[in-house]
Amino acid sequence: MILSMTGYGKAVAKYQDKTIHVEIKALNSKALDCSTRIAPIYREKEMEMRKAIQESAVRGKIDFSIWVEKEVSSEAQSVNIPLVKNYYEQLQEVSNQLGITTQDILSVLMRMPDVVSRQEVEELSEEEWAVACKAIDEALKNLHDFRKQEGAALQKKFGEKIDNIARLMGEIEPYEQSRVEKIRQRLIENLKAIPDVEYDKNRLEQELIYYIEKLDISEEKQRLANHLKYFRDTMNEDLPQGQGKKLGFIAQEMGREINTTGSKSNNAEMQNIVVQMKDELEQIKEQVLNAL
Repeated sequence: MILSMTGYGKAVAKYQDKTIHVEIKALNSKALDCSTRIAPIYREKEMEMRKAIQESAVRGKIDFSIWVEKEVSSEAQSVNIPLVKNYYEQLQEVSNQLGITTQDILSVLMRMPDVVSRQEVEELSEEEWAVACKAIDEALKNLHDFRKQEGAALQKKFGEKIDNIARLMGEIEPYEQSRVEKIRQRLIENLKAIPDVEYDKNRLEQELIYYIEKLDISEEKQRLANHLKYFRDTMNEDLPQGQGKKLGFIAQEMGREINTTGSKSNNAEMQNIVVQMKDELEQIKEQVLNAL
């Protein structure tokens, strides 16, 4: 089954007074291009997270984020009371010596160096990392499910386009058969239009056969039919690296056969059908860029 390269996955986990958020976005890219935004406490595990993303996401432009929300009480800053007291005594002494009246002294004290400090930097425990890993795995699974859903829509669209190309190739056959007689009649009429000319009918038949063989598209039709079948079979494969690149190569081969058919057509109706086939194939090529 086809997977889309675009997708989105999110997960939330609780650990003590923390809420761990994981978010993954994926867009089209020829290779894996992963950018990360990681909360400071988890940065030591960045390589492990990148490895997990690479194994699961495989390909695409990946935007990975993990951040933490804490309860208000845990975010409270501590006040160095002894230091505040020391600052206060010094300010009072300066005020007495210089005769300066201090107003709103508390706001002044709170702006003094090292009066307010955050809690010490936390260390990542094994228990917390296990909870974070579970959230990351869940987000990656949600990303995969999203890609699978989008891929199903892609596969349906590809199937429709492949069916259209096969149908159009079948519509060429009546014109292909009738053009042989038209070519024969046109050559004979042109020869008759030349006064006092004699020609060898056997030689004419030989030249006509040679000319028709150069315009024959039987091989192109057979190869195109094989490519269409190969495209369908590939869509149903479960490849570890995805089918996107392989489907792109098959679409290129289909294009070669359709172009050769067009160059050999020398028939307005056939050429019109070839143009429609090219349009269907172009839509496949555009959408195949979205396949993983």
